[in-house]
This record gives sequence, structure tokens and C-alpha cells, in this order.
Amino acid sequence: MIVRVPATSANLGPGFDVMGLALTLYAEIGIVGVDAAPDGAHDAEDTHPAQVAFIRAGGIGRVWVKNSIPMGRGMGFSGAVRVGGIVAAEVQRDGASWNRETSAALALGTELEGHADNVAPSLYGGVVIASEGTVVPVRMAFDPVFVMWVPEFTTSTNESRGKIGPSINLSDAVFNIARTAMFVAALQTGDISILREATQDRIHQGIRLAASPPCAAALQAGLDAGAWCGWLSGSGPTVALMCDPASADAVAATLPPDGHSKLLKLDTAGAVVL
Repeated sequence: MIVRVPATSANLGPGFDVMGLALTLYAEIGIVGVDAAPDGAHDAEDTHPAQVAFIRAGGIGRVWVKNSIPMGRGMGFSGAVRVGGIVAAEVQRDGASWNRETSAALALGTELEGHADNVAPSLYGGVVIASEGTVVPVRMAFDPVFVMWVPEFTTSTNESRGKIGPSINLSDAVFNIARTAMFVAALQTGDISILREATQDRIHQGIRLAASPPCAAALQAGLDAGAWCGWLSGSGPTVALMCDPASADAVAATLPPDGHSKLLKLDTAGAVVL
């Protein structure tokens, strides 16, 4: 048994704490001494988020992790491995009868993570809206490439969130509600002409980008090079750019040299037991 879980990008511009999508980049989790660990795997220490989640979900023993998701870069590493640890514990207990729909991974993963916009897409795949235990899939009418610009430095989610403040202006809330609705409509209808406007935000991105000029420069460079839209992935510092597959390489080539680009697709499977 190996649990494979995808990386994610969360917030998606205006969808602060409620929207996320899964990407074709993965972490794998198995149980030490039971599941054959592939090359590159390592036993998780007691404080590793996968091990903590595994024990909280009733797992017995220790898990190993093979990870390709950049850590501390806003691509959902902690959410993904927590989902993987929870699913591994449930498969250990339930075997082949494990069922995603009855899994505790969403509730427990959200409790451990603090918000569901990374946990839900790692569990279900695709683009999702997640709030208060409800997950709604958003069907996409097209098949883009996501150019993920990953800088060398990391950010702290807690520190980044602390800069946002406890309240927002009513006009900013209305602005974000409208853009989130536009974004969902654009994804479902395939109207790429409104994607750039639909991913504008007045709640968190301006604050976070002001603290990280390299990320702001990367986002602008990608948009100038022809990306349909872009956003700060999670709390950053990774910048996500949604592109026509034919222009993805050209967009990636224009991004700043103090980072590297990953060209990824939308993962639609979510957490799977291999």
C-alpha cells in the first residue's frame, strides 16, 4: 500500500481560505515495515506532519514519506502529507474497504492544517470550494498548464497571515465575492477573457506581495508574457500562472532567474491508494 497525494495551490486570488486546486506533483506515504519504501523515501520523525496525522487518525507504527512537493513554498506540502498520513491510518484499519467519502481526512486534516483550501483538493483532486466541512467541485471547461515559479526562499504561513489583520472593509469583501464568482464562472464556461480580472484580490495578495518584491515581479512578468491569469499560491512565495499549454514554455522563460519553474497540470484524482 502506498498513499499518493497531490500538491495544491490555494486561495486562487480572491478565494481566500475557500478555493484550491490539485496539481500533478506528489507526496507518497506508506507504513514502515509493512509497505515497501521506494528509493528516496525516509522514515518520518515524531513531529513530521504526516506522522502526527497518522497517529491522530489511529495509526499504529510509523510512516515513511517520499516527497516531491517543495516545503514552505505555498504548494500545500503540509496539507498533502497530513492527508496521506490520515489515509494510511484508515487503510491500515479498513484495508480495501477504505472509502474517500467516509474518510475523516477532510475534518481531521482541516483541524490540523487550520483551513481546508489545501486539504480538500489534496483529498478530492481538481478545483474545489471548501467551507465548514462542505466541499464543492468546480468543473473546468478547458485544460490549462500551471506554471509554478518557485523561489529559493520560504515563507511562514502563520507570519504571513498575521499581516492581514482581523477585519476587512466591506467594499473589499464585495470586490472579492464578485471576483470569486467570476472565477468560478470562467472555469466552468471556458471564458478565458475574464480570468485576469477574476483573479484580482483586495484581501491578502497586496499585503503579501508588498512584503516580497521578487514574487510581485514574477507575477507581473508571467502576465506580461501572456499567461491568462496568476496568483500567489497559498501564502507564497510560489507564484502560479495559468496558461494556454502552447504558451507555457514561453511564460516560464520570462520568469526571474532567482527561482525555478514547474510546468504542471490539474490533478483530478486526489489522494489514491496504490
